[in-house]
Amino acid sequence: MTDRARSVLELLADWLPRQRWYAGKGGGEPELARLGGLQLTDDGGAARGPVEVDVWFVQATTPDGVGVTYQVPLTFRSAPLPELDHANVGVYDDPACGERYVYDGPHDPVYLRALLRLLADEGEAWAGEGAAFGRARAVRPPGGWAADPGWPGRVLGGEQSNTSVIVGGEGDRPIILKVFRVLAGGDNPDVVVQTALAAAGSTRVARPAGWIEGWWPVSGGKTPAHGHLVYGCEFLAGSRDAWREATEAVAQGRSFVEQAGGLGAATAEVHLTLAEAHPTKPVDAATLDALADGLLARVDWAVDAVRALEPFTLAARTAADAVRHVQHAPDLQQVHGDYHLGQVLHSARRGWILLDFEGEPLRPLSERTAPDLALRDVAGMLRSFDYAARHATVGLDPEDRRSLAAQAWAAACREAFLDGYAEGGGEDPRRHQVLLRALELDKALYEVVYETRNRPTWLGIPLGAVRRLLVDAV
Repeated sequence: MTDRARSVLELLADWLPRQRWYAGKGGGEPELARLGGLQLTDDGGAARGPVEVDVWFVQATTPDGVGVTYQVPLTFRSAPLPELDHANVGVYDDPACGERYVYDGPHDPVYLRALLRLLADEGEAWAGEGAAFGRARAVRPPGGWAADPGWPGRVLGGEQSNTSVIVGGEGDRPIILKVFRVLAGGDNPDVVVQTALAAAGSTRVARPAGWIEGWWPVSGGKTPAHGHLVYGCEFLAGSRDAWREATEAVAQGRSFVEQAGGLGAATAEVHLTLAEAHPTKPVDAATLDALADGLLARVDWAVDAVRALEPFTLAARTAADAVRHVQHAPDLQQVHGDYHLGQVLHSARRGWILLDFEGEPLRPLSERTAPDLALRDVAGMLRSFDYAARHATVGLDPEDRRSLAAQAWAAACREAFLDGYAEGGGEDPRRHQVLLRALELDKALYEVVYETRNRPTWLGIPLGAVRRLLVDAV
């Protein structure tokens, strides 16, 4: 390992675990290793100019033996840039170049220009100095387009598993670039599913502009992994995410029933299109057994991670095991996989637009790309209505009028969404109560673990849902 690589890894050891998209929270201090990387060129100039642009592929292994590969684009500057203080990774002393200031690439305009140039040229990139291996190439699908490398960019805040940058402004044809942070070998469903939906003529997704696919080493010297690094699609200017619209309605005491019904219909429309564009699979006894086994494993995982769930263990396992005995279930199909209000935009021109078909970040890619029950998406949205209603009442007495109002708001949205889903052409989810309850519980258990590790003050929201699903509903 070079002195430079060692110095940068030391900086990343402190910086990486503090990022929102870091998947190893709660797993202890990670051991980092650079697997490979890419060197990008700014504006077609020399690769080693005043500002270096390097993409690092870093494996972080926590003490429990879990290893995750991250894409970490970095820029290296010889002087600090005050406007990038918020993206500062650290400073190290390079024997050949002196002090080097290291920044998180997506926030640096130099990285953005280099990335946009790669996409515009449909070009390739290769490993830089000190990287064992790395390769990338840009792809533009039919109907795709290139953004001007000189367009300004704005990094979105609040994302949990990736970093997105809006490129362009009024008068341009703006795009949003998603830089995938957690890497796994295989096609990313966010790219594959949205591209398939757009090709099928769906107006419920943003049109794909292009993407970058890459190859990176894996530990143990095996065949390099291949997958998507960056995805670009149209940015719908003036649109608002459904989470913001819903929480504003809650705060202002407004009904959200009409919007929830429309969202249910849009969700059914997308599910029907996905069932036509991708293979489906009938559910048999073996499928139900496998589903029940997976749900039971989630119960055990969640209870082991959060002791507050122990009183619900028996009831949760019973609800999960009941899936084995279901007499009728919808076919398995391609689904969204991590569906909630934050994954939907409302456009005055196009209505509801679904985003981020990447699936639940903590699940292996093989699970996220496998056919699943569309009811899983329904369950995710029902849980999201609960969050929108209750996040502002955390800590209040359940009988407080604000808590009761939040409960009524969430219940009304729930029924409106289910009504809209059925009216939009999907089978009424209420016909599959055992499955829907188990999937809502599965989502709530995931949320309990997530909130324990990331937002402990919100823990009461999913814990309350577990209680309602297992105690109050019985």
